[in-house]
Amino acid sequence: MSSLKFEPNDDILDFVIKKANGLKGLVDTNLEIIPNQCIQPKEQRLDKSQIDNQESIPTIDLSNFDDLNVEKSIQEAASKWGFFQIINHGIPIEVLEDLKDAAHKFFELPAEEKIKYHKEKVSPGESVLMFWSAIGEKDEKVLEWRDSIRHGCNPQNDSNLWPPQTSNQVLEYQKWATPLAKRLLEVLLKGLNVNEIDESLELLLMGTMAIIINYYPPCPNPNITIGCRRHCDVSCITLLLQDDTGGLYVRGTKGDNWILVNPIKGALAVNIGSLLQIMSNNRYKSIEHCAAVDSSRARISVPLFLNPNFDSVIGPFSQMLKDGEKPVYKHVLFSDHWNYFFGKRPSGKASLDFVKI
Repeated sequence: MSSLKFEPNDDILDFVIKKANGLKGLVDTNLEIIPNQCIQPKEQRLDKSQIDNQESIPTIDLSNFDDLNVEKSIQEAASKWGFFQIINHGIPIEVLEDLKDAAHKFFELPAEEKIKYHKEKVSPGESVLMFWSAIGEKDEKVLEWRDSIRHGCNPQNDSNLWPPQTSNQVLEYQKWATPLAKRLLEVLLKGLNVNEIDESLELLLMGTMAIIINYYPPCPNPNITIGCRRHCDVSCITLLLQDDTGGLYVRGTKGDNWILVNPIKGALAVNIGSLLQIMSNNRYKSIEHCAAVDSSRARISVPLFLNPNFDSVIGPFSQMLKDGEKPVYKHVLFSDHWNYFFGKRPSGKASLDFVKI
């Protein structure tokens, strides 16, 4: 395919998505100008004049996880920032590095191998396997500059369906990351006076989990596209591993400013999802974030999403309302919230507006 050329007005969706070449395959055609279908509207691009180099999200050392000051730091970061990084979290560095290496191995496969894992739709509890280059709103057909594959990490899922390039590495990462995520949730709920995660609450907070591997190929025109549009995660919390290329930006505390989440070797970024903002009745904040792309380097990011069971009802915890506080959000089925988000792929905080009273 390297001799194939694309003109800016050519329709490339069939080549990129249905034939599973992805954006990686498009770049491999010696692309010099990105096609129109990859040019984002101006409001979806990263405005570099809005990047704030004076602010940074907190970095929290978990080497003494039981320290009350550490717990307070996590709760305060969730309330003020909605985003923080954690170091000394207990996951071996080689587990993280192996996962990033696996991402390169999979996305650098030929299309005839990757197409085995292509699905257009997937439910939050499904085992896999979704290879796609993300699209904007349902009828818009604007590609975000990334390729992704999803691994459903639940007992009913069959990891034998996963690609051999990623299977062992995802399973090993899951083994370490799941108890870490549960401990983080325990600390966050303690800050809401919810002091025990029993079986039913565990199903609500982490009943379905997925590890998605994102690959952002080098882009010849990075200023007019975006790797991932501004959005709030539809999750309770998300743990994110990113490589040293950088490109993750989150909203700061000063208006519309963006803050770069500087990569730290061995660190994980943690962000509050819209579901925990709903459950906390706005005590914790789900913050907009986006991913920029680089002109010369591929970027890898690996989010672990912790979601409720698909048939769970989400809404503010009763502990948030016991003193007469009015609910900000209504109670809805998680499946309805999920279908709204992935049916429309709204930008920004629109997924939160969907459940506001």
